[in-house]
Amino acid sequence: MTEVTQYAQIDWDEQGRPHSRQFDDIYFSKDQSLEETRHVFIDQNDLRQRFSTMAPEQCLVIGETGFGTGLNFFCAWQLFNECANADARLHFISVEKYPLSHADLARALALWPELAPFSAALLAQYVAVHDGFQTFVFDQGRVRLTLMIGDALEQLPQLDAEVDAWFLDGFAPAKNPQMWTPELFTQIGRLCAANATLGTFTSTGWVRRGLIAVGFEMKRIPGIGKKWEVLRGVFRGTPEPQDNSVTVAPWFARPPVLTGPRQALVIGAGLAGCATAASLAARGWQVSVLERHATVAAEASGNPQGVLYLKLSAHGTALSRLILSGFGYTRRLLQCLQRGQDWDACGVLQLAFDSKEEQRQETLANAFDRQLLQRLSREQAQAVAGVALASGGLFYPQAGWAHPPALCQAQLQHPNITLLTHHQVMQLRKVDGLWQAWESEKFLASAAVVVLATAAEIQRFEPCAGLPLKRIRGQITRLPATARSQALNTVVCADGYVAPSRGGEHTLGASFDFHSLDTTPTVEEHIGNLHLLDEISSDLAERLDTHHIDPHTLQGRAAFRCTSPDYLPIVGPLAERQLFDQQYAVLAKDARQVPNTPCPWIEGLYINSGHGSRGIITAPLSGELIAAWIDDAPLPVPRDVAEACHPNRFMLRELIRGKKTAPTSKP
Repeated sequence: MTEVTQYAQIDWDEQGRPHSRQFDDIYFSKDQSLEETRHVFIDQNDLRQRFSTMAPEQCLVIGETGFGTGLNFFCAWQLFNECANADARLHFISVEKYPLSHADLARALALWPELAPFSAALLAQYVAVHDGFQTFVFDQGRVRLTLMIGDALEQLPQLDAEVDAWFLDGFAPAKNPQMWTPELFTQIGRLCAANATLGTFTSTGWVRRGLIAVGFEMKRIPGIGKKWEVLRGVFRGTPEPQDNSVTVAPWFARPPVLTGPRQALVIGAGLAGCATAASLAARGWQVSVLERHATVAAEASGNPQGVLYLKLSAHGTALSRLILSGFGYTRRLLQCLQRGQDWDACGVLQLAFDSKEEQRQETLANAFDRQLLQRLSREQAQAVAGVALASGGLFYPQAGWAHPPALCQAQLQHPNITLLTHHQVMQLRKVDGLWQAWESEKFLASAAVVVLATAAEIQRFEPCAGLPLKRIRGQITRLPATARSQALNTVVCADGYVAPSRGGEHTLGASFDFHSLDTTPTVEEHIGNLHLLDEISSDLAERLDTHHIDPHTLQGRAAFRCTSPDYLPIVGPLAERQLFDQQYAVLAKDARQVPNTPCPWIEGLYINSGHGSRGIITAPLSGELIAAWIDDAPLPVPRDVAEACHPNRFMLRELIRGKKTAPTSKP
């Protein structure tokens, strides 16, 4: 991890304007802030004309340095809403080192009632805003905000996007010289689309020269109010290669963009499939979701309560960063559901059940902000949980539980999505550029794009047969709540977990069985889950009177988690294995080689699988990642995280090691 993110430290002047203690500067002018924003950023990027002439399904990408109060975003959104085609889209990408707290953001935005229809939408979703990439979706996907929390010089190099217009904001160069550097300008140049435009309030000579050096034609423009001059620019291409330009290996490059009707098949209606369908539908795709069962979330996504448990690393691993971004995205989705019935932000307490776990928790507590996680003593943990515990632990106050079927159902409520139940896809055929789904000899549906989201079942399709997926059986136990067990206030985890009651029942689990392929709940695993409960809290077990429950009478359900060898999900496009091995055979001799040969993609085939027990956190954001790959849109996660999740990583590793790994299991 890098520096722990802090909220902005705000003072308020007599006019109600926020003032940054970190930079000793105001966020905006109270008298002319909207006029300045529109003059410097809207007008210098010609956004009124550009929004008005956007074609249906076209997306304009704006990049910004310094999100601050979001004033520039709301002004751009307001104009887009006024001028753009109803089927056009806006993607706003901004970086912010010190995000405002919810209370400070609400106070600042109250100064601009005319922007309330837009600012209120952000405030409603402004939860779990932590380090890294945070995704917000508004107006059924017509507007997206990617908020990168952290230092601009750390975040922008991780971004994979083509930016059409730049807002160079942030505090003045004299107040924030660490941001306005040649390294920043290089990243801006790297991320520019052809003929990208730029507006900035500063006319400082070295800023102008730095932007010219990376390929901008710059022009001074009369300012407004106290600003004598501002700058506008047009990107004409980098005049010479940059030393630190990003080179993407061909096996992780973007596949060619598909032309023709925007129609897709998603196979599987669990969390991964429903999330993928929702993300594609929000981008204008017509999506058919094919599900073999009678209802959605009929397998691993069907448990009554799933835990938003953040398995983090203090070392900023790809999985840890994915989880942190995915947690925020899932929490924002849950805000739209019924709290108490479909989800609850009751917090999650991970007990420090031994010395190794205690050390791990201490390391995490030093690496992350207290808004995300807190170390609690045993006494503090018991006060939070409401029951007696054997130890203290790590508390995630913004986490909790969710009812996965409700989230799946909610994500399918888009007019562009058609759910087809009792459709078991046994075979895929490519005919005249379209993927056809067949059940034996029965044709089911066809489209140019197909996304496989059936956990380990994707191995039944020939292109995916070699993916090393493992199925792990897990069984949960449903315990009837008692008057005394209602004292449990938060999810408590050790080797298993127990959640506060939902609908008169507690969810307890879950077992891990690497061998059984049977989904019938067993008495033995109910007994094992009851033992997990004793380890979590013997007090709660006593409150539930578990020692007098006949385990033969207990209800539960069993399903299969699907994991990969590196515990990262498998998300993205896939190459054709035989051609891949032929074209990149040199890697077996020298892994440092990067052949200049385009990847042999299986055109139109994508995968969203391998989420294990973290699916409620990683699957929804992975749906956004799949849609970004398909739509050639800005990736919602850092480029190296997307590569760490890429399906091609396995055949790449096997080629380098000179051996093939057989699938871990076959359905």
